Amino acid sequence: MKPITHTDSRSAAGMTLIEVTVVIAVLLGLVSVLFLGVSAYEKGTNRAMCIQNIYRVQTAMRVACNYNELEPGRSYDGLKDIVIGESLYITDEPVCPSNGTYEYLEGVIPPTGVTFLTCNVERHVPTSTVGL
Repeated sequence: MKPITHTDSRSAAGMTLIEVTVVIAVLLGLVSVLFLGVSAYEKGTNRAMCIQNIYRVQTAMRVACNYNELEPGRSYDGLKDIVIGESLYITDEPVCPSNGTYEYLEGVIPPTGVTFLTCNVERHVPTSTVGL
């Protein structure tokens, strides 16, 4: 009986070009899934920060109205000027992290459940306005 010998000139320990290509393709696929996840995470974070800005301004507006004895539903111009500014309840005007623009309700003190500040970016709206 003759011993079996390997007559192929290439080494059995290496990887072929096709195997290396498949490994790179799989790794690129995993990296692309990772980037999609990071993008979704960033959008969610920006949405949460924007809603937090809305809540913060809403709370400051309610405190300013209580301090100045202003009733909800009453006509009042310049409500933003007694809430946001140096030495006031909020020192710097909030900025939407998704580059949206904020609009302030003017001319009236918003009734409970109506927000004083709104963002023009879709889904940047508090899910509940109860108690606001």
